[in-house]
Amino acid sequence: MPTTDMRFNICVIDDIKSTVEMIATKIPWDTYGIKVVGTAKNGEEGLALIQETRPDIILTDIRMPRMDGLKMTRRMIDLLPQCKVIILSAYTDFEYAKQAIRLGAFDFVKKPFSIQEITKVVLEAKQALESEYNRQERIQAMEKKVQESLPLLRQEYCGRLLQHELRPEEAQDYWQEMHVELEPEGLAVLIIEIDHFMDKYASQPIHEIELVRFALHNIIEETIHGETRGVVVRDGPSYYACIINSRLEEEARRIAEACCENIASCTKFTISIGVGTVVKAVHELPQSYKSALSALAYHFYTGGNGAFSLGDVPKEQEAYPRYDQAKEQELLISLRAGNPDKSLLALERLFDDVTQLHPLPDPQYVRSMYYELALVILRTFYELVPLAVLQPYDQQIRDRSSQALDSIKPFQQLLRDLCQAGCTWIEKERVSDSTQLIHRAVEYIRSHLQLDLTVEHCARQMSISGGHFANLFKKVTGTTLNQFVTAERIERAKRLLIENYQVQEIALSLGYEHRRYFSEVFKKHTGQTPSEFKDAYIGQK
Repeated sequence: MPTTDMRFNICVIDDIKSTVEMIATKIPWDTYGIKVVGTAKNGEEGLALIQETRPDIILTDIRMPRMDGLKMTRRMIDLLPQCKVIILSAYTDFEYAKQAIRLGAFDFVKKPFSIQEITKVVLEAKQALESEYNRQERIQAMEKKVQESLPLLRQEYCGRLLQHELRPEEAQDYWQEMHVELEPEGLAVLIIEIDHFMDKYASQPIHEIELVRFALHNIIEETIHGETRGVVVRDGPSYYACIINSRLEEEARRIAEACCENIASCTKFTISIGVGTVVKAVHELPQSYKSALSALAYHFYTGGNGAFSLGDVPKEQEAYPRYDQAKEQELLISLRAGNPDKSLLALERLFDDVTQLHPLPDPQYVRSMYYELALVILRTFYELVPLAVLQPYDQQIRDRSSQALDSIKPFQQLLRDLCQAGCTWIEKERVSDSTQLIHRAVEYIRSHLQLDLTVEHCARQMSISGGHFANLFKKVTGTTLNQFVTAERIERAKRLLIENYQVQEIALSLGYEHRRYFSEVFKKHTGQTPSEFKDAYIGQK
């Protein structure tokens, strides 16, 4: 065979030495892209040379000792069918030359011949080789393109078989065009989804995405081929469709579960698989495909990494679940009150109304219920909570193109987070108002320590009930009103003692009618009488 720059090798075989030398050395073969790789003087040597060098063109005499050119031609054409054999023959050997042509020799040259004649016929042989090699390369290129396009063709044929109701003879034609080693009966369809693939990989370079798809495709194929015959084709950006030979749905589900297990153990991805019903004939494949899609929808309840079959799908006539209106009202009341604990408890009860059903209801219906519930929660909060707090949740809920809410657990968590955020804001605002009220009360108390500062008196100043004031006061300050007032009076008394006010004068300014009672209270809280505190402080100075 020639090299990529189309250079060809030639051998010369003749028992006349001068003929060999003339052909091998007198013609500038290099300028024609031809190289003489060897010469021989008889048929046996010539055959050995050809076996060793495997030339593209052979010039051989038809009459030689040990093995004549005719016999050698037979052997050469069997050994190198693409090789061009040129016969050198005398006029008397013309019949032998014609026989050699019939055997497959390229041409013959009658002796005696000129350099020009030899050159001409060798170049014609070279041109014939180039044409054959070019044709062969075109054929190989076409075969390569066909092989490269086979997955796409197979994908197209498979799509037609799975998604369109065809007549039996039409389906059989497509089946044959797929070129798969599958029995045309006892078939089941598996629809495989790569869990959350587009959310995770949408921003990645195309070549990385394709490498991941290719790797997952191979694992799925190897798993299926380890159990049965099957074909796997792309069915969307993150989907595969598989047709497998299976007699029982239990067997098809077991194969699907093996695919899930192998993907999870060999990669960082998981897959969900819908297992279609087993059908008897190729034209029934759309039935299996539709049931596989219905089953696949049930990965909504698991979030992925599982196989689902028709047994997981309820009958069409089964009633759709409805939320308990009393539980929904309980949730809304708790939301308006800003009580996160009660709100989350009511929400979980609504979740349980759906997830504890058996069989589980249609995922599309449940997803719609959750969207409806989410909008009810948002409407409730929009009356009480600023838009900036709710907007991130609103966007997630209204963006139905995102895969983030394609499974029940993230959807439920989003609703929990929404309830928590809204209730937290309401609670914070309520606490903030209460804190400000108590801070005003503290300022009033510090400015009026000489008054009888009871709970009812202070509550009237803040325009709220006594019981509510007492509770708020302790919640904000951590102490009761009486304890706080006494502590403030003692601190004021210390400052006045240091400023050299008289004990009787201090007691009256702090609302104590009797000096003795004031002294008892002071000692109880400081461990010293007012006079002892004053003497100790002056002594320290």
